[in-house]
Amino acid sequence: MNIAIIGLGLMGGSFALDVKSVISNSIIYGMDNSDLNQIEALKLGLIDQVISYDDLFNMDLILISIPVSHSLSVIPMVLDRINDNALVFDVGSTKESICKTLKNHPKRSNFLATHPMAGTEFSGPKAAHNGLYLGKTNILCEFEKTDINLKKFALEIFDKLNMKIIYMDPKSHDVHVAYVSHLSHISSFMLGKTVIEKEKNEKNIFDLAGSGFESTVRLAKSLPETWTPIFLQNKNNLVLAIEEYVSNLNDLKKIIKNNDGDKLSSILNDTNRIKEILSNKSENGK
Repeated sequence: MNIAIIGLGLMGGSFALDVKSVISNSIIYGMDNSDLNQIEALKLGLIDQVISYDDLFNMDLILISIPVSHSLSVIPMVLDRINDNALVFDVGSTKESICKTLKNHPKRSNFLATHPMAGTEFSGPKAAHNGLYLGKTNILCEFEKTDINLKKFALEIFDKLNMKIIYMDPKSHDVHVAYVSHLSHISSFMLGKTVIEKEKNEKNIFDLAGSGFESTVRLAKSLPETWTPIFLQNKNNLVLAIEEYVSNLNDLKKIIKNNDGDKLSSILNDTNRIKEILSNKSENGK
């Protein structure tokens, strides 16, 4: 099987490793707008050969893992160059914009909009590792618009990766990820910003920071070039999520200011059930 990966960072590189582990006869080709990333991907064995867009006609499967802002122009260009039996799918964190962009493309049925709920705060080919996709939840949008044989092909691959499939329309997808993914990154970036600004006056603040702080700001180490277009592309949903988050923070500020221990304890106890939700999620392998 000829597999092409466009974008050789964490997501693209890890897919190369995982798909090699489940499809033994696969040859992995790749391209990236960074020559350094292409060289690194070859050295690390993520890909077998660097190709160009002109080579895409010979591919059976094409994964696109690039910033969502570039996907809007790159994915249509890729679809223009593939053969009739090729499957193209992306792993972007937003789905409504790309689905609207491809709505009337002649080869729309060759495309599948996917969002694997996987990743780390690291980036580049060196961040790629085995198992990133294995057992993860994978959201598929507008599944009905993909060719029936290519849908079967895609599900066979996802099944080999033991992925849990969720079907969702693009609009609902973007609403949900605004809360469970994008807002988490916003919170992490803003906590980091707050502490960095405070550190200007209190030089020992990072010496006092413990594991709680480190784990909370972990996502702020994510690549800005990736997350800036995600935030902007999903801005309407994200603005609403931020407004709700800020409202809760303001309520909490008032409660603390008023020394209302009973109400504070009640809120913390109600929210503490998140550990049960996440525990059940982990036990069910979602």
